[in-house]
Amino acid sequence: MANWATSAGFGKLIGLMLVASLAACAGGPSPRPGVRTQTVTAPAQRVMPNSESYRMCAARLNAAKVRFEPLPNQDRGGGCTTIDTIRLLEIGTPIANLGPMTCPLAANFAAWVQYAVRPAARLYLRSEVVRVETFGTYACRDVRGTGGTIAGKRSEHAHANAVDISAFVLADGRRISLLGDWHAGGPNAQFLRVLHQSACKRFRTVLGPDYNAAHRGHFHFDMGGRGSFCR
Repeated sequence: MANWATSAGFGKLIGLMLVASLAACAGGPSPRPGVRTQTVTAPAQRVMPNSESYRMCAARLNAAKVRFEPLPNQDRGGGCTTIDTIRLLEIGTPIANLGPMTCPLAANFAAWVQYAVRPAARLYLRSEVVRVETFGTYACRDVRGTGGTIAGKRSEHAHANAVDISAFVLADGRRISLLGDWHAGGPNAQFLRVLHQSACKRFRTVLGPDYNAAHRGHFHFDMGGRGSFCR
């Protein structure tokens, strides 16, 4: 009887040791005292442009052999967003300072450079355009009106839906700028005014140096609004 009790107690002890061993294996090693554990969180998935209008626009760019990079959709806060935007990589003429652009803006801008800027330079200036200079595209800010910034009214720049063009550099070294040549007269001014007129056929809003003091040194093109506004 005593031998049986001793054997049963020994078996019970072995069983408890086995359960503890299995529990340790299932739970993995416990952290050492004084060592902090860190939870690694997978980065948020970036949402790329995928709307039907974007796909149609991208097909238009591909057909025109324009190289571009799709950019992730972002809500940047403060009422500023970059949705269905791209970065232009190659349109046949180097462009300075371009940032994110909505696809329709980018497509119309690339076509304007190809079918208006380059032919006009050959016709009026007898030279090739080798670089178009801009003040950029996206900027989280309000509209700049005649009396200054209009508080609470976001510019199309706040949605990467506008581009500001400041100058054109020619193969012979000349630099034709809006600030210096718009009112200068002669072929330089004629070249700029032809570009302004042609832009009014491609963009919904076109503002030039005659619009207000805030635009005296550049063209502003955007695809906002429902109608057309050319000044």
